Parts: sequence; structure tokens; C-alpha cells
Amino acid sequence: YVGPMELRILLLADTHLGFDLPLRPRVRRRRRGHDFLANYRRALAPALGGAVDVVVHGGDVFHRSQVPPSLVYQAFEPLRQVADRGIPVFVVPGNHERSRITHPHLAEHSRIHVFGAPGTRRVTIRGRGLAVCGFPYERGGIRDRFPELLSATGWRRGEADVSLLCVHHCFEGATVGPSDYTFRNAPDVVRGRDVPPGFAAVLTGHVHRHQVLTHDLWGRPMEAPVFYPGSVERTAYAEKDEPKGYLVLGVDGDGTGGGGAVVDWRFRELPARPMVVHEIDVGGLGRIGLERAVRRAVAEAPVDAVLRLRIRGSVGDDVGGVLGAARLRSLAPPSMNVDVHLVEEPRRIRRRSLRAEASPPPSGAFL
Repeated sequence: YVGPMELRILLLADTHLGFDLPLRPRVRRRRRGHDFLANYRRALAPALGGAVDVVVHGGDVFHRSQVPPSLVYQAFEPLRQVADRGIPVFVVPGNHERSRITHPHLAEHSRIHVFGAPGTRRVTIRGRGLAVCGFPYERGGIRDRFPELLSATGWRRGEADVSLLCVHHCFEGATVGPSDYTFRNAPDVVRGRDVPPGFAAVLTGHVHRHQVLTHDLWGRPMEAPVFYPGSVERTAYAEKDEPKGYLVLGVDGDGTGGGGAVVDWRFRELPARPMVVHEIDVGGLGRIGLERAVRRAVAEAPVDAVLRLRIRGSVGDDVGGVLGAARLRSLAPPSMNVDVHLVEEPRRIRRRSLRAEASPPPSGAFL
């Protein structure tokens, strides 16, 4: 629940629009790109319905830096509708956009603020002063440059009832992947102690797992919690067990210019496609046996699954045709996506070019 006097912030990130969405597809099959667009609209539904005061996109709006104008229009048209309701929108370009939004004229609106450079935007909402500062993704070693970039935003403590920092970076203590890998002291990881007092929260993308960081690696409380909404859809099999969604935060000021505080927040889950990995050992199966195994894997998976067939053993020409893209599409329902991952040696893993997907999903848990 968000109280009537609190500012309601909708935070989404890593929407990766354009993922598996070619402009001129050569093969007719289900495209995962439509899943990303659908969840993007679902995440913005509270804003389109007037249920929040501010929208923040924490970066990687798009999956690539160069996308067609039609996709930029699809991305910013709902944001323009939100802005037309009087709700300010703040967008941080991420690493996939190469720190800039292409076709920027399609994002122009008096209430849409894109951080193309370090800066601070100030707005008044229901009598409350809100300062949002941010900068685009920094490729040049954010660990050392973070204080400098923060200073370049022109942010000043005490100038607003509520102050927010919006970026697209890894902060120490964030975790990803099935083994819960923890980001610590790499050049692309921000130190917790470098976040100064005076912010209600740090709102960020880049890490695809939803999480909230409140302490640094030594267990010391951070000056402001770091909120990751996570991605709106699963982009890699490392994310197959993670819920996907967005955040709605209630933020209030104390009237002293201290930057405010988060008083409540809720993670709202989105209907992400199920990801399934099914292992098949081809040893002694033959063509008929392999096809039966593939049919069994398809039958056991949810009808709308993103299914990976992890094939162990040597695949000869006599059985390889079963794993061809066209054959896999004929064996799976049109609502399913299937790809093949060949494991031929214990320490040597490669992907075969025969697949039902146009391209393999990225293997990392963040992008």
C-alpha cells in the first residue's frame, strides 16, 4: 500500500525491446520479441492508468544500439501517453543502447527526460519537490569515475523534498545466476560507500535479477537502498528460475531537505515465458530414438516454453537432421521456442548452427 501523501514511483528496466524481433524475418515462427513488448506494456499499465506519479526506466530500453524508427516509436509511444497524463518520465540509456537513444526525436516530450549526459531534473508533484539525477551507462570504469559523474549531475543535497539517483550499473553485493555470483570489486562495479547521503533511493538496471541492496560487502548500511526491478522477460537460461517484473515504490520527504526515504515498495510480477532445459544423451539412440526423445521433451514442457535441448554425445549425419531448425519446428507447437545446445566433450561445449531459434539467447544473467 502507498499512502496518499507519498510519491508513487514506477521503476522498470532492461526491457530489451527488439530481442528476437527482426524487421524482415526470413522464417515464420514465434518470435520472443513480442513477449518483451507485451510485458513492457503490462509494466506501464499502472502509469497509463494514472496510478503512479513518476516513471523511471533504468536502462536498456532496447536490445541493440541501432534499431529501426518503428521500434523506437513503439517504445516511446506509451511513455508519451504517460507523459500526456502529466506524469514525468525519466530514462537512463544503458549499455545495449551504447549510452544513447537512437532516433531521439521520437522521444521528445516536455515531460520525458532522457539522461543523455549527467544531469539533474527537478519537478514538483502535489506540492513536493522531486530531484532526479542520473547519467547514461559509463563504459570507462565506473568504479573510479562514479564520484566524478555524480558531481557532474549538479546534484546538491537538501534542494528537494525527495531526491533519486538513476543509473544503469552494477553495485557491489548484487547477485546473478544459478550460483548467486556476487559482484565485488571489478572496474565496472560501484562501491556502496560511494553513494552519498541525501538520496531516498538509487534506481538502476543492468542486473536482470530483482533485488534490493541495503548494505555494503562489509555489512555496513548504505546511505540509500539500491533497487533493481530486474528485466521484464527472461533473456538467458541463467534466469530461468527468476521471477520477472517491475517495482512500485512509495517515497516521502521529511520536510528537512534530507532527500526523503522509501516508506514502502512492492515487486509486481509479470507473466514471463517458462524456460526449460532438457538433456538428451544420443548414445545408441539412432535417428528414431532421438526423434522420440525430442518428442518426449516437447510433450513434457509447458506449451509456451522456451525449450533448450542439451544434447550429449556425438551427433552424426545419420541423426543430425532431427535437430535441424525446420524439423524441430514441425515437432514443437507453434507457441514454443526450441534451440539445441550440443555438449560433445566434458570440457568443450559448442552450439550447433541447426536450431529453431534465429540466434541463441545470451548466456549471461545480466546484459
